[in-house]
Amino acid sequence: MSIRALTHAEALHLLGSVELGRIAFTIDALPTIRTVNHIVDHGDVIVRGHRGVDVVLKAAAGEVVAYSADAIDPRTYEGWSVTLTGMAYLIENSAMLARYPEVIRPWGTHEEGYVIRIHPEIVTGIELLEEPEEIPVA
Repeated sequence: MSIRALTHAEALHLLGSVELGRIAFTIDALPTIRTVNHIVDHGDVIVRGHRGVDVVLKAAAGEVVAYSADAIDPRTYEGWSVTLTGMAYLIENSAMLARYPEVIRPWGTHEEGYVIRIHPEIVTGIELLEEPEEIPVA
């Protein structure tokens, strides 16, 4: 198995190819991770939340969060993993609020949806590749 570092652009492209990821933030200085769905929009990660989700409160306060997603084959371990860190903001622009619920599939039937934008400051990613089989030289 070999590991290749992804470029910033490759990492965001791969992140945009999946719908689910994990957002990490703190509650009372303790780490918390929630699985959420997302899209990538102009280099930012857009996440929907609903009232009562702690990360909505963190986004409203403009706090730093981490976000991670991956696609790794459980048999071969081939795939990729992307992690980013950045500020989370609650989107309050009515045009954006009207648009995002249409492109981000909700988890449930929550009437009041909040939209969070994560602006990544740090983006890292790796690609896990199977080593090519060596051909014996006679």
